[in-house]
Amino acid sequence: MNSICKTALPVGFEPMVPIPALQAPMLVTLICNKVQAGFPSPAEDLGMVRLDLSKLIGADEEDAYFMWVSGDSMVQFGIFDGDLVLIRKRKRPRHGQIVIACLDRDFLVKKLYKKPDGTKLQAGNPEVPDIVLKDGQTLEIWGVVTNTVRMFKA
Repeated sequence: MNSICKTALPVGFEPMVPIPALQAPMLVTLICNKVQAGFPSPAEDLGMVRLDLSKLIGADEEDAYFMWVSGDSMVQFGIFDGDLVLIRKRKRPRHGQIVIACLDRDFLVKKLYKKPDGTKLQAGNPEVPDIVLKDGQTLEIWGVVTNTVRMFKA
């Protein structure tokens, strides 16, 4: 497909075009302790090292792109409105993976259902219907979603 898929985004978002991830390293300080999500543990000395997030999540590859998510059709799969997803273009899309699909020139994030009885794009929200291809529709699986980044309001 030669055209760039576009869709409407919330106010403040850039037009929905893939953002190449291979722009610059994302260096952060990693505190070398695990944080408890249950009961607190006794305090330990905190060790620190530099961590390149781009290498950790695979964003340092030439086929890696970011896109902002708009909408709530994937909440049951842990992808929410305003999340940033990392997409790998060279990964072979398989049944059950979350993908970026280009359906009739619109980008969508959905779970790929690909079985002998047909292909559909599954939503992760019971209020949003799955997409079953109709005659004349064009579908391109643009890439496979490998990571999400969620922004919390501080």
